[in-house]
Amino acid sequence: MKSAFLPDRGVVKVAGEDARNFLNGLVTTDVDRLKPGLGRFGALLTPQGKIIVDFLITEAPAGHGGGFLIDCPKALAEGLATKLKFYKLRAKVTVENLDLGVLAAWDGQPAAQTDLAFADPRNEALGIRILIPEDLKQKLSDLIGADLVDAADYEAHRIALGVPRGGLDFMYNDAFPHETNMDRLAGVDFDKGCYVGQEVVSRMQHRGTARTRSVKVLLDDFSPEAGVSVMAGDKSVGTMGSSAQGKGIALVRIDRVAEALDAGQPLTAGGLALRLADPDVVRIPAKQPTA
Repeated sequence: MKSAFLPDRGVVKVAGEDARNFLNGLVTTDVDRLKPGLGRFGALLTPQGKIIVDFLITEAPAGHGGGFLIDCPKALAEGLATKLKFYKLRAKVTVENLDLGVLAAWDGQPAAQTDLAFADPRNEALGIRILIPEDLKQKLSDLIGADLVDAADYEAHRIALGVPRGGLDFMYNDAFPHETNMDRLAGVDFDKGCYVGQEVVSRMQHRGTARTRSVKVLLDDFSPEAGVSVMAGDKSVGTMGSSAQGKGIALVRIDRVAEALDAGQPLTAGGLALRLADPDVVRIPAKQPTA
């Protein structure tokens, strides 16, 4: 088993008697289904349905004071805490940016159970996450029987699984949940009640109007820089995101990429060739006629 401390992750705590209902009325995931040891994927959206911040969330056990712990990008943690305080109005909740980080562990089963640990709900192969101070990363890795490696190893693993990362594979405040595959990574609960941006997300789901998607790509030689355009001939069809070890993630217009594939046009980014890991991912299923 491998483990890596992720220095780019922070933890925000939301506690108080109204915390569950408060969060459930704001975010895309069903907080009612949370319990200690269980994690869910979700996001806080703008009223227009775009992602302000995506996160993993778990419920803290009573021994840790209860409440909910939000594993989010460290650079956005303080802003998220401020945004939640803005929304709380008279709700009986407290919001705190904690001095905790995230230890990710994958490729095996932990040798021991630990507090504040949960399976990554986006993809089983991403393993588990443990919310800890950075100075405990070696001790916790030893406890669960994992070899502590560099965060770059985890990044390569994430990219190989095709799981997008905000700030690299899409820009915050500029992408809808469907575009970052949150609907496919258990990040949106379509049967829960209202939340900020819910109308737009539901409309995209029911109408099937998502034309931009994050897709996994394969690279033959060197990796293009993040942010360069993905081209089909002389036409831009998307933007390159993160890459490692011959694999990458790109945000593309799937209809335009499908047209390029049908026409036999190769895809490039920064002059470097790339291929879709799964060409069928850009095919939009035909709507079935109603009886």
